Amino acid sequence: MLNHPVRRRTLLAVPALAALVSACSTFGGIPRDKLPLSGAALTNLRDLGSSPTAPMLVRIFKESSELEVWKQAGAGAYRLFRTYRICKWSGTLGPKFAEGDGQAPEGFYTVTPDMMNPNSKLYLSFNTGFPNKYDRAYGRTGSNLMVHGDCRSVGCYAMTDDQIREIYGLARETFAAGNQSFQLEMYPFRMTEENLGRRADSPFLGFWRNLKEGYDIFENERRPAIWDVCDGRYVFNVTNPTGKPLEPLAACPGPGLAAGATQL
Repeated sequence: MLNHPVRRRTLLAVPALAALVSACSTFGGIPRDKLPLSGAALTNLRDLGSSPTAPMLVRIFKESSELEVWKQAGAGAYRLFRTYRICKWSGTLGPKFAEGDGQAPEGFYTVTPDMMNPNSKLYLSFNTGFPNKYDRAYGRTGSNLMVHGDCRSVGCYAMTDDQIREIYGLARETFAAGNQSFQLEMYPFRMTEENLGRRADSPFLGFWRNLKEGYDIFENERRPAIWDVCDGRYVFNVTNPTGKPLEPLAACPGPGLAAGATQL
């Protein structure tokens, strides 16, 4: 039976196919999510005065299709590691409202180790954390909003496979060092007065000006602002004197913090 030419070719093809499938998910036998950072990346980190294990921050800008990775230098300010060209994002400028609207989200999010997906069908990915506390307060819905590879997107931010491999590796090393999260900030554009002025008639202007508060803190201090939600808006570096969590639609604690909420 094994000498039958058709049957023999079929049997020989089985291990070849298995090897091909294996090669799609590993490099030299190393799973893609475990691949070490490149020598160039390590050199860049060293030149910044940082390391793979240092805390990190990711910022996304829709209009210019840019994703930035920032790493902390020592115990001090954050420095820009690299700016990546986003391969594809979906929707338009503005926040995400509902499951299926095709919008990529905007706002402040927290990424934790359990949100990393080494088995993604889109090469590698991590969840953005949408909907967050702000989104839930306004009843916004959506699921599986990711930053991923494979350069195609429906409500997500898609990178090339090479890009997400490095971004994923940077996050992996950050978490391995004991950092419990990294901040993800997603903006419609760089939050300058000039850019906001060009969109003064947008229904999202108030929301964007709220995002600018956190954006400006990082621009001025080079440290991520600690975000929370009260009075129906994002607040930054605010704590409740009672020690209780802030209520997203309740008045903010302390004088001068409650400015009124407008639901978009």
